[in-house]
Order: sequence, then C-alpha cells, then structure tokens
Amino acid sequence: MGDFVESSITKTAARKLTAPIADITAFNSIVAGVIADNPWNCTAYQVGTESYQPVTKSKEAYSARIAYQNEDAKTVGTVSAKAPTVAGFNSAVTAVLADTALQTAMGAVACSHAGDDDTFSATLKCHDANGEVYTVTFSRSQVTIGSYSDDAIKTAVETWADTVPALA
Repeated sequence: MGDFVESSITKTAARKLTAPIADITAFNSIVAGVIADNPWNCTAYQVGTESYQPVTKSKEAYSARIAYQNEDAKTVGTVSAKAPTVAGFNSAVTAVLADTALQTAMGAVACSHAGDDDTFSATLKCHDANGEVYTVTFSRSQVTIGSYSDDAIKTAVETWADTVPALA
C-alpha cells in the first residue's frame, strides 16, 4: 500500500469583530470595496480556457428579521426572510413589512425590521500573485481567511482589515 504524501498545507484564520457590522449597507460597502479596490493586490488568472477576475464573490446569503408587536409593544412573533443578494434582502424587508395580512395573522398591531438580528455572509475568492487561490468570508461578526498557505496572504488581509473601522 502506498502512503499519503502531504502535498500542501492550507490554513484558516479568523478575526472576531468587537462589534457586529452595523447594517446591510455597511456590510455591502466593505465587500463591494474589496472587489472594486482589490486591496490585497490579487491578480487575474486563467484555468483552462476560463478567465477569472482577481477577486470575485463566490457565495452570499442575507437574512432579515421582522418583529411583530401587540398593542402593549410586546413582541408576539417574528419572521425571517433569507435572500441570495443584497437587493433581494432589501426587497424582502420591504415586502414583509407591507404584508398587513401577515401582521394580522400574527395578532400584531405593528411590525418592524429588527435589524440587530439580521445576518449577512459573503465569500470572496481571491487569486494571489504567488498563484494561490484563497477565500475571505465576511459575516456580520467575523472575517475568515481560508485555504491559504503563504502567511503573507494573512498579513495582507490583516493589515487591510486594521484600516477598516467596522472590522476592529
């Protein structure tokens, strides 16, 4: 029998944020900024005949929480809406808040977007100049670098994150 031979070492590193990212607008601004500005100096690359941008969004998910209150302002129910995009998230919040039949079914006299309970996640796929493809996943409370082996990648992401107040 042949032995398994280690061919690479990949690492994962996470930064827990001291406070959650404020809202979907701030979250989207951070993610869109990385894609547009390429702060880690990622490079375009090709696999076979397919060309890829230096930084691309590989997956994302956004969940909103709507709370329903009775006449005493006590929460009597909640609804979550999960969307695949920021635009879908915003549209879902608007639609659920406008759904008076659902509000009545909840036995509520009012509803509101409970933004502090929202969750966001976006994973960026990045191609380092050294040839490594790694990921950076943003959530509301953490940033995770995955599938890298060169510590310079972690240093570059960490140095950039230190300049973004929401990622403290």
